[in-house]
Amino acid sequence: MELGLKNKVAMVTGTGSQIGMGKDIALNLAQEGCDVISADMDIEGAQKIADEINALGRKAVAYKLDVSDSDVVKETVKAALEEFGRIDILINTAGGTAGAGPILQASEEKWQRDINVNLLGSMYCAKSVLPGMVEQHYGKIVNFSTGIALSGMPGSSSYAGAKAGVISFTKCLSLEVGPSGINVNCLQPTMVMTNFGTHATMDPKVAEDMAARQPLRRLTTTQDIANLVTFLVSDAASGITGKVIEI
Repeated sequence: MELGLKNKVAMVTGTGSQIGMGKDIALNLAQEGCDVISADMDIEGAQKIADEINALGRKAVAYKLDVSDSDVVKETVKAALEEFGRIDILINTAGGTAGAGPILQASEEKWQRDINVNLLGSMYCAKSVLPGMVEQHYGKIVNFSTGIALSGMPGSSSYAGAKAGVISFTKCLSLEVGPSGINVNCLQPTMVMTNFGTHATMDPKVAEDMAARQPLRRLTTTQDIANLVTFLVSDAASGITGKVIEI
């Protein structure tokens, strides 16, 4: 199947981890013919991914990016546009938790960090790339929520709350920019085998117990995530927007 991704330019945030979702998403898109903007707070990690993509014969440039800082986001997008000419695809993979804990013990600083990174970060990146997408009447945006955004988890109110906000943001944005030919969707992963989920995957027994509770009797892999993202930004999914997909 022709996915229509050849020579598209994709910006992927959160590419620094070598066992993260961002890495496999960026590599998947490059293998389908995309040039890639590799962005992360960990510039060395982001550069490693860029180097792998360049070795595949596609163009990739790494940028140090703190998605929670709107000025840095604007500057990074401006630099990327000068380098690549346009941005067709935005994957808002960057996220994480400050570990605020139970609400009565949590600091407001950690609450704010969770909200800034997970919700405002996605909003800042989307707002910065959208003018170009609107102008070319084409664009694909994929945001990331989490399984606990709706189910909840003790001690995770600021993180889960921010990720629930990403769901609403996705639905609202899809309605705003749909008439401009832009698709906006959201993934809602459960436990994925990344460094973020290391606490569940380090102990084989814990991982086995968690896998046993899944329909497929296994944990989700980063490649599972990358495959779905690649489909959502392809021509094959041109009729899908405003959706939240649990994986």
